[in-house]
Amino acid sequence: MLLQICFFILIAVVHEINPFLVVPATSPTRHQFIVGLGVPLNLENEAITYGWTIKAQYFLPESTADDLKFVYFPGIFNNDSCYTCPNSKVKFAVNTVNQYVENQQHVFPNGRRRKRDILVDNDTGKFYEMYEQEAQEVGNENLKSDDDIFDDTFEKDARMNPKLSDYPKPNEEELDDLSGTRWLLYDTLGKMLEAKGFEGRHCILRAICESAETNFGYHSGLFGQLFHILFTPSSTEDKIVNKDHYDYIKAETMGKDGEHCDKIFYQCKRSIMEIFTQQLKNKYSTHVEYKPIRSVLVANRGEIAIRVFRACNEMGIRSVAIYSEQDKMHMHRQKADESYLVGKGLPPVEAYLNIPEIIRVCKENDVDAIHPGYGFLSERADFAQAVTDAGIRFIGPSPKVVQQMGDKVAARQAAIEAKVPIVPGTDGPVHTKEEAVEFCRKHGLPVIFKAAYGGGGRGMRVVRKMEDVEELFTRASSEAKAAFGNGAMFIEKFIERPRHIEVQLLGDKAGNVVHLYERDCSVQRRHQKVVEIAPAPRLSTEVRDRMTEYAVRLAKHVGYENAGTVEFLCDENGNFYFIEVNARLQVEHTVTEEVTHIDLVQSQIRVAEGMTLPEMGLTQENITTQGYAIQCRVTTEDPANDFQPSVGRLEVFRSGEGMGIRLDSASAYAGAIISPYYDSLLVKIISHAADLQSSAAKMTRALREFRIRGVKTNIPFLMNVLENQKFLNGVLDTYFIDEHPQLFKFQRSQNRAQKLLNYLGHVLVNGPKTPLATGLKPADNVHPHVPETPLDLSPEALEQEKKIGRKVNAPPPGLRDIFKSEGPEAFAKAVRAKKNLLLMDTTFRDAHQSLLATRVRTHDLLKISPFVAHKFNNLYSLENWGGATFDVALRFLHECPWERLEEMRNRIPNIPFQMLLRGANGVGYTNYPDNVIYKFCELAVQCGMDIFRVFDSLNYLPNLILGMEAAAKAGGIVEATISYTGDVSDASKTKYNLKYYTDLSDELVKAGTHVLAIKDMAGLLKPQAAGMLIDAIRQRHPDVPIHIHTHDTSGAGVASMLECAKAGADVVDVAVDSMSGMTSQPSMGAVVASLQGTPLDTGYQLNDISEYSAYWEATRTLYAPFECTTTMKSGNADVYLNEIPGGQYTNLQFQAFSLGLGDFFEDVKKAYREANLLLGDIIKVTPSSKVVGDLAQFMVQNKLTAQQVLDRAEELSFPKSVIEFLQGAIGIPYGGFPEPFRSKVLKDMPRVEGRPGESLPPLDFDKLKKDILESHPHATDRDVMSAALYPQVTNDFLTFREEYGPVDKLDTRIFLVGPKVGEEFEVTLERGKTLHIKTLAMAEDLTPNGEKEIFFELNGQLRSVFIRDSEASKELHIHPKAVKGNKNEVGAPMPGNVIDIRVKVGDHVEKGQPLVVLSAMKMEMVVQSPRAGTVKTLSIQPGMKLEGEDLILTFE
Repeated sequence: MLLQICFFILIAVVHEINPFLVVPATSPTRHQFIVGLGVPLNLENEAITYGWTIKAQYFLPESTADDLKFVYFPGIFNNDSCYTCPNSKVKFAVNTVNQYVENQQHVFPNGRRRKRDILVDNDTGKFYEMYEQEAQEVGNENLKSDDDIFDDTFEKDARMNPKLSDYPKPNEEELDDLSGTRWLLYDTLGKMLEAKGFEGRHCILRAICESAETNFGYHSGLFGQLFHILFTPSSTEDKIVNKDHYDYIKAETMGKDGEHCDKIFYQCKRSIMEIFTQQLKNKYSTHVEYKPIRSVLVANRGEIAIRVFRACNEMGIRSVAIYSEQDKMHMHRQKADESYLVGKGLPPVEAYLNIPEIIRVCKENDVDAIHPGYGFLSERADFAQAVTDAGIRFIGPSPKVVQQMGDKVAARQAAIEAKVPIVPGTDGPVHTKEEAVEFCRKHGLPVIFKAAYGGGGRGMRVVRKMEDVEELFTRASSEAKAAFGNGAMFIEKFIERPRHIEVQLLGDKAGNVVHLYERDCSVQRRHQKVVEIAPAPRLSTEVRDRMTEYAVRLAKHVGYENAGTVEFLCDENGNFYFIEVNARLQVEHTVTEEVTHIDLVQSQIRVAEGMTLPEMGLTQENITTQGYAIQCRVTTEDPANDFQPSVGRLEVFRSGEGMGIRLDSASAYAGAIISPYYDSLLVKIISHAADLQSSAAKMTRALREFRIRGVKTNIPFLMNVLENQKFLNGVLDTYFIDEHPQLFKFQRSQNRAQKLLNYLGHVLVNGPKTPLATGLKPADNVHPHVPETPLDLSPEALEQEKKIGRKVNAPPPGLRDIFKSEGPEAFAKAVRAKKNLLLMDTTFRDAHQSLLATRVRTHDLLKISPFVAHKFNNLYSLENWGGATFDVALRFLHECPWERLEEMRNRIPNIPFQMLLRGANGVGYTNYPDNVIYKFCELAVQCGMDIFRVFDSLNYLPNLILGMEAAAKAGGIVEATISYTGDVSDASKTKYNLKYYTDLSDELVKAGTHVLAIKDMAGLLKPQAAGMLIDAIRQRHPDVPIHIHTHDTSGAGVASMLECAKAGADVVDVAVDSMSGMTSQPSMGAVVASLQGTPLDTGYQLNDISEYSAYWEATRTLYAPFECTTTMKSGNADVYLNEIPGGQYTNLQFQAFSLGLGDFFEDVKKAYREANLLLGDIIKVTPSSKVVGDLAQFMVQNKLTAQQVLDRAEELSFPKSVIEFLQGAIGIPYGGFPEPFRSKVLKDMPRVEGRPGESLPPLDFDKLKKDILESHPHATDRDVMSAALYPQVTNDFLTFREEYGPVDKLDTRIFLVGPKVGEEFEVTLERGKTLHIKTLAMAEDLTPNGEKEIFFELNGQLRSVFIRDSEASKELHIHPKAVKGNKNEVGAPMPGNVIDIRVKVGDHVEKGQPLVVLSAMKMEMVVQSPRAGTVKTLSIQPGMKLEGEDLILTFE
C-alpha cells in the first residue's frame, strides 16, 4: 500500500509538471508501468530548480503492488546534472522507485540481453550500472563507471565504423555530460539510425548531443534536442533549436550540398520516435512485437492512395504506388516516392486485382507493408493472406477477420454470437437468380441485394416487385463481380425509412478496441453515400452509447485489429440493426478525423507496426469529438441526366478552400483526363465547424468557389442538399434524396469562359462560324473611340439621387417619360404639339441592314448607347429592333434578339424604341397563327419596346389591322404604316395614286392608330411627291402625327425629307452621317444643319453628331466583309425604274455575287423590274420584295425574259416564295393576283382565301415549350417565342449557345475571324466580370481523333482546348454522333463499353424498352428506347467503347 501511495504521489508530481503526459487506457493483460525520460524544466512554484523532471506514460493500477513494474532510466537523478531536493515527498517517491527497480530483468534497446542491477546511492544520487551475459552471476567486480562504459562502446563502434574516427572522442568535460546510461541510449539510437540507412550515426547524434547554449540548457543537449525533434511540427531551419545542429545533420546525411535535407530530417525524427516507442513497447510494456515499417505500398489508386502517401511522408516512410496502363498519367503515381506498372495488357480494373503481381512488386522493391485503401482488394481475404504469407505486413485486419467480416453471412453470424441486433437475411451467399426468387417468395418483399464480398453501394439493389427480382439480381451480381471479382449476393429484409449510422473503430494487436464515435451516412442515392456527417445529428446519447458499445463488443468478439467500421440501420424509434462490417478504411473516414483530431491512416500504420492504442494515447476516455464535419463527394456525374458518368478532359479546375475546408483528391487539376474505367469520385471536400449549420455554410461556400469545366459534376446537386432546411436541421434518413425532388432543380453552370475558348479555337482551326460575304477582313488594330457621357455631381443631382434614386449618371428625360407616365395617346399629342421637326435615328437597325447586311452586333450597339441616351434624348424614337435584325441575330450573329432589346433598354431608358412589325407576319416571312402575333407583341413590350411600326408587305388591311390590335393590346404605341411605291407626282402612274394613299390613311386612322407612317422602302418619294402626299394626308388628319421613312438610294433623300417637314410631317427618319446615304437613310447631320435657325430647327448640336458619327465610322471598318461599298460605290437613280427597296438592294447584290452573277447585277436589276410587273406591280417590302427578288434571280440564272416566263409558266419550276405568294400565303395584293400568270403557275394547287392567318389554328405554346425543353432544358419563354417564328433557326441558335457560350461579348473582329497568335484581349461578360485572354499557340499535328490543341492564357492561367479539324478529320474513321433533337437517332447517354445489345435491325420496340447495356465507372446502365419504332440501323458492336452522344441506332 505504501508503494502505491508513493506511486500516486510521483504520478501527481509528474502530471503537474510535464506537458507531454499521456494517460493510456487500461488493459487487463498488461503490467502497469512508469517510464521516465529526462526533460529539463524549472519549477518556479517550488522555488527549486530541477535539472530533470520525469516524462511518464503510465497505467493506473488495477492489481496489487506486486504486479507493478517500473522501468526507470538511471542517470536522470545524479550528482553530475542534478539537484538538491528539499522536497521530501518527491525525493521519497524517487528513491522508492529506484529501490523497487533493483534486480529487475530487462532487455536493453541495443538488443543485448543483460541481467541488470541498478545500484542507487540514495545519499548522493550516483548510479552504478552492472551488466553481463544473462547466465553470469552479478558481482561487484562487474561494476563499471560511466567512463568505462563510454570507452568500451566507443572503441568497439570505431572498429566497426571507420567514419567514427573522423570525429574526436568527447573530452572529459563532454564525458561528464554523458553519463553511462545516456551514452548507452546515444549508442543505441545511432545503431538504429544506421540500420535505417543513415551513415555516420555518431556524427548525427554527436550533432544532436553537442549542443551549445539552448533554451534547454547546455547539460541537457541530448534529451533537449531529441525532445525538440519529437515535438517540433516542422523540420524547417527556423524550427530547429540550434541551426548549427541542423546544418550539421544536413552535411552528414546528404553531403555538403544538403539536398533533400528536409525529408532526411523527417526520417531521422521518425527513427528517434521508433526507438523510444520500441523501448516503451517491446521491452517494458507488452509481449506484442514492435517492428518499424520503412516502406508502404498502396494497392489502390486515386485519392485514397494519395491520402496514404501523405501519411507515410509525414511519418518518414517510403511510399510506393502501383498503376495500370490506363493510369500512367494519373496523379497518384506521381505523389509516391516510387511507382510501378501492374497488370499490363489487363482490363483497367483487373490490373488492380492482380494479387501475384502486386506481391512481386513488393518483394522486388523491399516493401515492408501494403495498405489496401478501399475498394478493389481491400476486403479480399485471399489478398490479405497472400500478403501475410509473403512476409509483408498487411495494414488492416488479419486475413481471418477480413474473411469473416467480408462474408456478409459470417459477419451476420458473428453479430449474433456477440448479441448485436441484426436484420433478417440469408444464411449464406446467394449465387443464382433462382435462389434469390426462392428467398423473396419465402420471406416477402421488399428485400435488398448486397454484394457478399464488397461494399460502397456497388452491386446493391432494392427489390419491391417480384417481376423485378431476376433482372435486378442479374444486374447487381454483374456489377459486384466487376467491382470485387465475385458476383455472390447477400439478401436481407429491407428496413423502411432508416438512418444509416456507422461507428468507426480502431483496434490493436493486444486486444484493445476503441470507437471514434459515429457518422451519419443517410444521404444516399441508389445506396451510394453522397454526403456524410460526423457526429450523427439528432442521435440521442443513449442510442449512441448503445450503438458504440455493440460495435466495440463485436470487434472484440472477432479479434478485430486496425481500422474498421460497423454499420447500422437505425429506425425512427431508436432501434438499430447491424448491417455489416467494413474491414477497411472508409471513404468518409475524413469526417471522423476532423472531429476527433485523430489521423486514422497513421494510426493504422502504427498498429501494423505493433504499437498499442494506449501507447498511442488512444484510450476511450481520451477520445472526444469537437464540432461537426461534413464530407461531400464531388463526382464526375451529371445530376441533371440521372447522374450518368461524365468523362473527358478537365479543361478547368479551380477548388474552393479556406478555413475549415479540407480537400482530398487525386486527378483534380486542369488537363487531367477523367476516364470511364474507374469510380467517378473527383475530390472529397470536408468542412468542419462548431455546429452543423456552420459546417454546411462552409461547405456551400467552398462548393460555390469550385470551377470545374470539361466534365459534368454533381456540385449543383450537393449545393441543393446542403441548403435544404431538413438537412440543416439534421432530420435525415435514407429516403432524403428520393423525397426531395427539388434537389434536382439546378441553377445552370454557365461555363462561359471555357465555351468562349472553344469558339475561338473553332474559328482558328476551321474558319469563321459566321459566313463572310466578301473576301475583305475586319480592320486590324481598330478600337472605336466611345465618347464619354456626363456625370452630374452637382449638389442638386446628389440630392436627387438621395431622395428619389435618380443616378448622377442618368440621362436627361425624353419622350418615353411621357409615354410611360401618361400612355400612348398622350405621347401622340405631345409629338403633334412639337413645333420643331423630330427625328428618328435608324442607325441601330435599318441603316446597318441597308449598308452592312444587318450584321452589326449587339456588342457595338451597346458601347455607344449611353452616349446616345445623353446627347439625343429628344429623339422621337430610336429604330433598333424587329424586321430582319431578329432572325439575323439568331442565324448569323448567334445572339438572342430579346437580350439585345433588353440590354439596350437598360442603357437607354429615356428614348422610345421603335420596331418593325410585319403585321400578321410578325418579324418572319410568312403568316402565323394570330395568337403568335399577340404573344410576340406582349413579350416585346416586356423587354422594352415602345413603338410598333406596323406594316404589311402588300398594304393588305386585314394583316395590318391584326398587327395594330396586337401592339395596342400589349400596351405599345401603334404606328400604322403605309408602304409607298410608284410616284404620286406622275399622273401616268394610276395604280398607286394620291387617292390610294389617302383612302388607306383613313382606314388606318379609323382602326385606331396613334401615329401614321409612310414607309418609302425603296426611296421612291421624290421631293415634289413628298410635298403632295404629306399635305394631302395632313389635310385629312390634322391631329395625327405623321412619320416619314425613306432610303437615300437615289441621293435625293435629304431633299425629300425637308419637303416632308415643310408639308407638315412631324417626324422624319435619318441615320448618323457615317451610316447614311446610298441604300441607308438620309444624313442626320445634313438634315440638322439644313434646319438650323428655322422654325423646324431640331435642336441637335453638330459637334455631338460628329462624335457619334466618328464612332460608327471606325466601327464600320470592323464589318468590312459585309460592306455594301464592296459592290456599290454610290447611290443610283435607277431605283426609280427598278423600285428595289434599300435593304434589299445590297442583299441582292451580295446574293448575285455569291451565285456567280456579280457581273450580271445590272441584268438582275432589270429582271427585278420585269418580275415586279409579272407579279402585278405589287408593293415591295419584306416579304413581298423577296418574292420579286427570287423571281428576278431565277430569270437571270435561267436566262429567261418576262415573256418567256409567262409563256412557259406551266412547265417551269418556280421558287417556293413565288408559288406561296400566288397561293395567297402572305395576303392579297392591291388590284388582285396577275392572271393568267397565277393560274398557269398554280394549276390545281390550293389557294388561300382571305387573311392567311385567320384559318390557322392557334399555336400550342405549352406543347412547343415542352418539345424545346426536351432538347434544350434551359430554354426560356423568349426562346419559345423565337421558336414559334423560326423553329429550326432557334434550335440551331440554342445548340450553338450551349456549346460556345456568349459569343456576343467578344469584340467584333475576334468574333468574326478569331484572334491572332500572341494577341491579348479582354472579354467583359457582365459588369465587374472581365476575362483577360491571350492566344498562345496552335499545335500543328492532329490527335488520333483528328483534333488540334490550341493554347490560351486565361486570367493568367494556362488553358487549352482540343478542336476537331473538319477538313483533316474527313480522312479519319470517327464514330458518328447522334444529331441532337433528331428523334430518329439514339445516342449514348454516357461514355462506356457496350456489354449487351438487346435489339437487332428490324425489331419493333416500345418506348422504354431496353436497347443496350453500357458499363462505365463500375456502373452499368440500361439505355432505354426514347420512343416506339422499328430499328433501322445499329451502329455498335459488343465490347465497343463509346463516347457520349455516339450513335447507337436509328429508327425508321
